[in-house]
Amino acid sequence: MSIKKLEDGRYQVDIRPKGTYGKRVRKILKTKTEAQAYEKYVLINHHTKEWLDKPADRRPLSELIDLWWVYDGRNQKFGETYCGRLRKVCREMEDPKAYELTRKFLLEYRSRKLNAGLLASSVNRDLFVLSAMFTVLIEAEEFHNENPVRAIRKLTVRSSEMSFLSEDEIDELLRRTSGDEWRVAVLCLATGMRWNEAATLRAEQIIGNRVTMAVTKNGRSRAIPLAPKVVEMVKTKKSGPLFKVDYLQFRQILKELKPDLPKGQATHVLRHTFATHFMMNGGNIITLQRILGHSNIQQTMVYAHFSPDFLQDAVSFNPIAETVHNLSLVTK
Repeated sequence: MSIKKLEDGRYQVDIRPKGTYGKRVRKILKTKTEAQAYEKYVLINHHTKEWLDKPADRRPLSELIDLWWVYDGRNQKFGETYCGRLRKVCREMEDPKAYELTRKFLLEYRSRKLNAGLLASSVNRDLFVLSAMFTVLIEAEEFHNENPVRAIRKLTVRSSEMSFLSEDEIDELLRRTSGDEWRVAVLCLATGMRWNEAATLRAEQIIGNRVTMAVTKNGRSRAIPLAPKVVEMVKTKKSGPLFKVDYLQFRQILKELKPDLPKGQATHVLRHTFATHFMMNGGNIITLQRILGHSNIQQTMVYAHFSPDFLQDAVSFNPIAETVHNLSLVTK
């Protein structure tokens, strides 16, 4: 029998919809009615008769998000963040049924978001988390159709304009901030750390003259040397969180100081400032990659043109360099 009542009163569905040697599907449900409905659903959706259409999946997107949360989201490091983005997408789409998520529907949604001013990178992230959700549900055998987002190509993202603070602007920023906001600014400018990495830093992460970050954006730990003077400035206790900062207040100071900051950069300008001045002062691009924790050198190369020697070899090593050097000032 494919449905069995358990000792705790629940019902277990246990079937092999593709035959004796096919994959076994088991699921425990609260009532017999739910168990019978699930059995029917599985038998219909797991059939091997390619000439028969599968029934439309009428579950709302919100229900699929709930399933994803149980199977995968709650176990992910950034699960709550992804869940929040999925809920946002669900609201914007007005909680469509699964079968309504056609290529046309998704392209129309994307077009609306772009026309409303959303960046292409943000639209890509929204569709990425939606696609990842369907991948999980397909692997868990909770969704029995193709991933609807796979048919949507990623939008091309233009390289965003980068801004950085001049030496005068750095001095003004440090003059206008105080307390923990000042210490976080010093730390970011001295190390290239992201705002969130610095703002949530614990005293235990500074050992000697080195700060270590085990939890980073790309999942790789990294360590950055600190000048002894910087350690004295920022390590004000022996254990626990070092700072309590007001992000909105700090961002407002930055915007007043540099009104033309590109959209979405705000506190990230401190990281750009470190990297830019590092290269202008003769720093090595490979060293910068390791300090910033970039997974590939292409991410770091956006700062290469700030190096005083950038592309200088084009002058020194071109095929007529020696000829040009020996030419007289008289031209033909």
